[in-house]
Amino acid sequence: MPARKPPAVKKAAIGATLARPIVARATRAPEPVGPETLVEIFSRLRAADPEPRAELEFLNPYTLLVAVVLSAQATDVGVNRATGPLFAVADNPEAMLALGEEQVRGFIRTIGLFNTKAKNVVALSRILVEQHGGAVPRSQAELQVLPGVGAKTASVVLNVAFGEPRIAVDTHIFRVANRIPLVVAATTDKVQAGLEALVPEPFRLKAHHWLILFGRYVCKARKPDCPRCPIADLCRYPDKTV
Repeated sequence: MPARKPPAVKKAAIGATLARPIVARATRAPEPVGPETLVEIFSRLRAADPEPRAELEFLNPYTLLVAVVLSAQATDVGVNRATGPLFAVADNPEAMLALGEEQVRGFIRTIGLFNTKAKNVVALSRILVEQHGGAVPRSQAELQVLPGVGAKTASVVLNVAFGEPRIAVDTHIFRVANRIPLVVAATTDKVQAGLEALVPEPFRLKAHHWLILFGRYVCKARKPDCPRCPIADLCRYPDKTV
């Protein structure tokens, strides 16, 4: 028995559905603030916290590098809890190599992805000893070839340890930059490039700290604390809280 054909009315309905264009609805982001507003924003952030500091605890460029590698997908508080005892016995790459992967793993067991991170810490320590005389290199390219080190980690080390005006972009800074907005961009790399090009020179060295602390404690992800925000009148975010 031949298969029945669908009624003509159904054919028409299906055809009409497929013929309709699929339109993505998206809210257009506000235009980024202008140069004068940018200066005022960072002037206020500086006035509120003249000497911002990294919340990761470290002793030298090497321990900073290790702490930032360990901080991926982990909180600063959790990393500090683990690295305090670790750095007390290994604050240089030679000492870390002497500990070995198994002992390093024991120190950082409370941190997420500790198996991979222990392997990376020992591997990068070996490279520093064998290729850099135990010193942390001061170039983005040399840092990024180390195991567990990406563009963000390298930028943090260059900024915090060596005083280079880099603005490493994490989730907090990415959100803040697009929300105010300082820069509207779809990737962290593009946000970093935009911020480093736009942030006025007097603020560039500490901009990373101001923005990350602002995003962590005021311009929070789920519910920004707009009533106590020092730049609420300058921010163009359309969904401010009251």
